[in-house]
This record gives sequence, C-alpha cells and structure tokens, in this order.
Amino acid sequence: MRPFSTEAHADALRFIESRESNARTYARTFNKVMARGMFSKIWDVEQREYIDALACAGALPLGHNHPFVMEKVAAFLGSGHILQGLDIPTVAKHDFMEQLMLALPPALAENARIQFCGPTGSDAVEAVIKLFKTVTGRRSVFAFHGAYHGMTLGALSLMGNLGPKASISGLTSETHFFAYPHSARCPFGIGGREGEQISLNYLENVLGDPESGITKPALVILEAIQGEGGCIPASPEWLRRLRAITETHNIPLVIDEVQTGFGRTGHMFAHEESGIVPDAIVMSKALGGGFPLAAIAYHKRYDKWAPGAHAGTFRGNQIALVSGAATMQYIRENNLSAAAVQKGERLKNGLEQLKRDFACIGEIRGRGLMVGAEIVVASAPDKPGRARELDGHLAKVIKQHCFKHGLIVETGGRHGAVLRFLPPLIITDAEIDQIVERLGSAIAAAVQLQEAA
Repeated sequence: MRPFSTEAHADALRFIESRESNARTYARTFNKVMARGMFSKIWDVEQREYIDALACAGALPLGHNHPFVMEKVAAFLGSGHILQGLDIPTVAKHDFMEQLMLALPPALAENARIQFCGPTGSDAVEAVIKLFKTVTGRRSVFAFHGAYHGMTLGALSLMGNLGPKASISGLTSETHFFAYPHSARCPFGIGGREGEQISLNYLENVLGDPESGITKPALVILEAIQGEGGCIPASPEWLRRLRAITETHNIPLVIDEVQTGFGRTGHMFAHEESGIVPDAIVMSKALGGGFPLAAIAYHKRYDKWAPGAHAGTFRGNQIALVSGAATMQYIRENNLSAAAVQKGERLKNGLEQLKRDFACIGEIRGRGLMVGAEIVVASAPDKPGRARELDGHLAKVIKQHCFKHGLIVETGGRHGAVLRFLPPLIITDAEIDQIVERLGSAIAAAVQLQEAA
C-alpha cells in the first residue's frame, strides 16, 4: 500500500469525499487519512496520534494489528490454504468452531448449532428472523425501543432509531416495539425496579390478552446492553423475568450480542450476567477479530430449516475464521473479560470526576468497556425523578474536539447525545487516563465555544 505524503493529504481527502456516497458517517468527523495502527492507537499520514476509544464500533477487541492475531493470519496466508470456501469444511473452520464452542456459555454450547452468515451483523439478524419464522410458523416479531440490529431491510425494521427508516417503505410488517428499561429516562416516568416491572407487565398482558390486537411472535429480540441506543444496560432481574415470560408463552428469545460479545462487558457475552439461556444469540464484530464475520448460534431443536434456506458466497470467510479463532483464544487465555471490568471502572471513575467539573455531563452508565456518558443542557434545572434535557448538538461538538485532541469517540443514543466508549480490551490504565484527560480538554473547548456563541 503506497504511503501518502503530507502534501498529498488534502488532495486525498478531497478525492475520497468527492467520490464516496453521501451516506458516509464516521468520515464526517474523523476527516483524516489514517495510515497505521497498533493496539489502542492509530496514526494519520501526518503522524498525528489518536487513542482509539471506538475500536471500529467494538469490532477490534484486541485493537489494531495485535501480534498474536497477525502472526496467525500471516502464517495462514502463506500456508496455501484456500482463501474462500463457501460453507464447505476446512481446517480453518474446524479450528474456529472449536474456539467458538469454548467461548459460548456451556448451557448454549452443549446444544448449539452454528449458522455462518454473510459477513455483517445485519445478515445474521436476517438469518435469525428467517429461522424462527420458519420454525414457529408465526409472522410477528417483538423488539424494543432504542434497539439497533442493522441496516438491511428486515434488521432495519427492528430498529428503534427513526432516522434511517424515515424514507424507506416496505419494512417488515408486524414488528411490535416495547419499552426497554431505562431508569434515567423511563418511558413511564417512574424508573427503577417499578419502571422495569411495568414494562414487563405490559408485554405479558399483550401476550395473554385475546383482544390485544398483536399476534404471538416468532421471536423476541433484544440487546442485553443497548449499544447504538446509548449504552443502556438491562438489569439481570429484568432479563430473567423476560426469559421466564418467553418460556411460559413458548416464544424463542434472541439476544443480539453483535456489539456486546466476546469479553467487552465483563463476561464473554453480556447476557451471562443474568444467568439466562437464550434460544439464540447473534454474533459479528469481535467474532472475526478484526476481519468480517457473522454467525448465529441457536439450540439444535430449532434446526428445522431446509438446506440453502440462508446462503451467501462469503459465509465463513477463511481469513476471518483464523483471526476470530486467535482472538477468542487470546481473550480466554488472558482473562480479558475480567480485565474489562477493572478497566471499565477506571474509565467510569474518570468520567465521574469530569462530571463534577462539567455540568453538561449527565448519567454515566454501562458495563465493562462499554460505557456511555450523556451530554445534557447544563443550564436546565433539576427536576425530581426526571433527567435533564439531552444536548445532541453539544455532544457532536465535543466529539469533534475530541478528535482534534487526539481521541476517537462516537456518539449515539437519543438525539445523538451520548458519548460512547468502546476501546480495545487490551487498553492500558495509562491510556484510559489519557482518554479522560483528552476528553476533559475537548469538553472545555466545546463549552467555551458554546458560551461564546
């Protein structure tokens, strides 16, 4: 790959921007030509350093170019092994599936069937919808406010965010949305355990009421911690009762672990904290260890679809299988799930200190190294039982100043007002402290700009 000189940087940016579609997203904030990366840091062509607290939306659990993974990929590429193989058996697939069975919760692994999908989380969501509609013969799907499950038509139908859906017709019919627990911004205005109970009482009533107008679903799908929705965790108690309701009504429960899977939240999978056993989980991002890969794991009793019911040329990409197997091995052998808890607490403690310094920081939440910090209107008065108004504009400005200060973070949640942190699991304590320091400088610059306007 040819290097870009400093002089060619602006020309390269102009060329890319003039040819890439208007649908591009991250490039609008991170508007530099990136040249190299190592672990938690990347550098642009002008040798500016950035701490990557996004890690490709969680797809790089070991960061950029981790030697343990790269050595295995390099050996594979020099081995003569086939690079693409549809879904035929290969050595790479065998080794990957062995590692995946070790990574999956034992109660799921012992009865698991794996469907390799096209290399995106969206395609895996499409697959799980097709699987359970086939098995149950039902048409409807239950999803939750704030959900993010992908951008293909079926997955988009399950999304809470209205923006990407606004101009699209033909979304999957009979998708029904229910309240996701959110103590700070409870849709019932109550919050806490009582708000959680009301949300489940309503869902249970819909399922038991012959006049509810909503048919029994083929599946219930949710994230144990909403990612794009703003790093909102569901409590273990809420998940356990939801699991009990779906079991009572014989409804498959699907957990979307695309962003939460593989050590990020303090467990290998986020739903494990609750102790539930879902009927299926959806996996991508970290699954491939930096290369595109997606799959679903589900109980063998549901393996009722016909051969070819979900197909695709790049199912089980061989390089991704090697990279993913190496990544799962490294996470397990180095106990990075436990390390994510300690490092996540360090990050949240730093954010809490910034919250004391800046009135624009609202609730800080998340688990492990999946952390969100709300940006709120600093001048808004506190109201009993109600969180302050979100400030999406200020969050966007803070994100831009973070980049100028050498920090890559993303926004999400309602009104794009949540700063989201998904750094690599191998990030050091010193780098976490640098994240907090650079974020503080960025907030100070953004607030000063806002006050001067």
